[in-house]
Order: sequence, then C-alpha cells, then structure tokens
Amino acid sequence: MLGAFFISGTRIPAIERAVTSLLILKWRLFLFPEATAIIRNEVKSMNTQIIAIANQKGGVGKTTTCANLGIGLAQAGKKVLLIDGDPQGSLTISLGNPQPDKLPFTLSDAMGKILMDQPIRTGEGILHHAEGVDLMPADIQLSGMEVSLVNAMSRETILRQYLDTLKGQYSHILIDCQPSLGMLTVNALAAANRIIIPVQAEYLPAKGLEQLLSTVNKVKRQINPKLQIDGILLTMVDSRTNFAKEISALLRETYGSKIKVFGTEIPHSVRAKEISAEGKSIFAHDPGGKVAEGYRNLTKEVLKLEKQREKNRAGLGR
Repeated sequence: MLGAFFISGTRIPAIERAVTSLLILKWRLFLFPEATAIIRNEVKSMNTQIIAIANQKGGVGKTTTCANLGIGLAQAGKKVLLIDGDPQGSLTISLGNPQPDKLPFTLSDAMGKILMDQPIRTGEGILHHAEGVDLMPADIQLSGMEVSLVNAMSRETILRQYLDTLKGQYSHILIDCQPSLGMLTVNALAAANRIIIPVQAEYLPAKGLEQLLSTVNKVKRQINPKLQIDGILLTMVDSRTNFAKEISALLRETYGSKIKVFGTEIPHSVRAKEISAEGKSIFAHDPGGKVAEGYRNLTKEVLKLEKQREKNRAGLGR
C-alpha cells in the first residue's frame, strides 16, 4: 500500500516506518476516538513545566516568589499548581490556610500513598485559591515523611511519581522547597525540569550558592538530566543603598557568565511582608506597588525564557 521510498535509487526504510506509524495512528484515532483524549493528555504531560523554587538559606523570599510567580502565571492564562514542599507550611499559611495540621490531606499523605503503592483520587487534597491557582498543602507531618524516605526504594523520586499523576492537568507546577538540602529538596529537584534560586540582595551567600549548585549538578548527573537552572533572582533589594547595589553587581559578576541572573529584581517592601497574614498575593494586596510590578516582570521573563527554549528545541529538531 505504501510502496517503497527511493532517493536516487536508494530505498529509505526509516521514511517507510514513519509513514506506516502515521497511518496506524490515523486509523487508531478513527476507530477509537477516546484515544484522542489520551494522546492530548500525554502531550500536555510532556509540556508541563515543573519549577523548583530553591535555596537552602531561609528568609530569601522562596515562598513569596512561589506564590506570586504562580499567581502571575495564572493571570497570564496558565493552569498552575503550587506544591508546598516545606514542613513549616509557609506557602499553605500564606495562601489562607492558617492551620495546616487541621487539613484532611496534605503532601505527606500523597507521598505516603505513593510509597505504599496506593491509588490517589483525582484532585485528592488539592485546594483552590481565589486568585486562580491550585495548592497541594503541607504540614509538619512532612518532616516525618522525610525521615521515611531515607530507607525507601527510589527515595529521590517519590515526589516525581506523585507529580506524574497530575502533569496532564497543569501547564505549570511550582514547588516551594524547604530551606535545606535534605531529601525533600532532592525530591523536588528530581521532579523539576527547572529551578529558580531566590537570593536576598542584602546578603551574598556565595558559599551557600555553591553548595546548592553542587547539589543541582549532582541531581542532574545522577537522577534528572533534564534539570535546568532558569536563573538567580535577587529579592528584597533596597536600591537606595550602595551595599545592595554592590552585592547585585558582584552576584552578576560571579555567576552571570555561567548562570542567568534575572533582569528583574524584587524590591524590599514593608507592605509585601504584610500579605502573609491575609491569604492573598501581592497583586491583590498592593497591585500598583513596586513588588507587584517586580513579580509581573518576573512572570514575563519566565514565559519569555520558555518560548526561547521551545524555539531552540524546534530549531534542533529540524
């Protein structure tokens, strides 16, 4: 039926196989319409962007960045899930759940089901926030889960296995990592295809950054070769001080040649600190403020980076 494919008298089996596969796929879709939905979900799953927000140093704006970048992406029309990967539950609390330990289902329960090879119902435990994002919350039980992971099989990939059940439902999944390089953070890096590193501009944690970058490289080498660093994000920048400007310049000089430093800087703001008790984003709290503008610009940078990578992949595929 297909005939043979020749170029200057030479048969090309690879082209024959490709055409045969396309015809088989066409007939499957014709005979089994439900296959269309399956394939569509598989494509969505392949395109889901999983971004870890990580730095083992606490107080650098990881949770604030995760929440506001996630909501910024939702405002740009993306379907977003936020994962609270910190037993302190800071992201959960900041999005309007002041008592995480009273929630019926959290990330530790989801990971526990993966460990026990138990099914997870669609959407089980996922909360919806009024500003358009979904949230998988965390509570102190996640600390116990981290201990359980130490002796578990495939311990570095438990979170990834859970996220694999959700990928087709979201365009973006953002993980707020705990301030350490323990097993939970390793799980986040093993699950992610991208990482954003917030760094407070008042403090240059050069040694801490080197430790994190070493862990990222190890995870990339041994577990997750697709992991890429999106960039370093300067947070809590007080542009009025020379000290902040010097640190910003030094950070760009030290890492800018090998790791992108985002052009966007998140300014220091007292008003931004007020939102943690309100359960809403900076966009809802102070939409005209400099911090909201900063996170809008960060959202644009992240989406621009995605488009550039897609274009590069398309170019390589030609």
